[in-house]
Amino acid sequence: MSMEINGNLPDNAVRKQNYNDYGKGYTNTAKEGNVITSTVELKTSKPGVKKTEQIKTGYSNVNDYSKYLQGKYSYMNSGTTSMQGVPTTVSVSGAFLKKCMNDPEKAKYLEENLAALPDCVSYAVSHAQGTLTRISYEIDANGNITGISSGTNDPDGKIARENAERRAKEKKAAEEKAAERRKKKKAEEEKTAEQRAERKEQMEGMFTVFATGTDMKSVIQDIVAATNGISSPAGGSFDIKG
Repeated sequence: MSMEINGNLPDNAVRKQNYNDYGKGYTNTAKEGNVITSTVELKTSKPGVKKTEQIKTGYSNVNDYSKYLQGKYSYMNSGTTSMQGVPTTVSVSGAFLKKCMNDPEKAKYLEENLAALPDCVSYAVSHAQGTLTRISYEIDANGNITGISSGTNDPDGKIARENAERRAKEKKAAEEKAAERRKKKKAEEEKTAEQRAERKEQMEGMFTVFATGTDMKSVIQDIVAATNGISSPAGGSFDIKG
């Protein structure tokens, strides 16, 4: 089972937002070098519930910005991790990180969604039709989120075992049927061979001879001679008068 969600998370999860929604709700609280720490209100996976969070922007390179984010969201761009017992990957495009690192609105959008991911995974696991075996979230260069989940409706292997048993029975039945056809064919071949041998035995010792001539006497003499393996007699006693 495979399901793909493009920019469309569950109702109680953070949905894809327009960046214009992020023009308000944050204040600068501190600045260290070029890095600015802002206090903002982030939406959560629960409708109407927000939380206060500090986010940082103003980084000079994507690498430093990524390290900052991974300190808060260890699952971001770190390969496969486990959430709710399910192998999960979270990938954010480097191009989008570059857009976020100096833009508080985009940075807020990114952190809002990264922070909501664990609850989103929990929701997916508890509401999935079957057992999830893998989940991945990808944020592309434009901030669009794609979620992909894979799973099975047969976590304990019962359906697989039943299918395997069914296939084994079908295979056995087919083999038995094929063996029966081979047996029948062999019997027919043996019968044909026996009939051929019987005809051969019946024909052994049989012969056919023919003769031609100008009168019946000479023809009969020739046939008798050929049958006996001798030449036609000269002046035999057989006589036919016409």
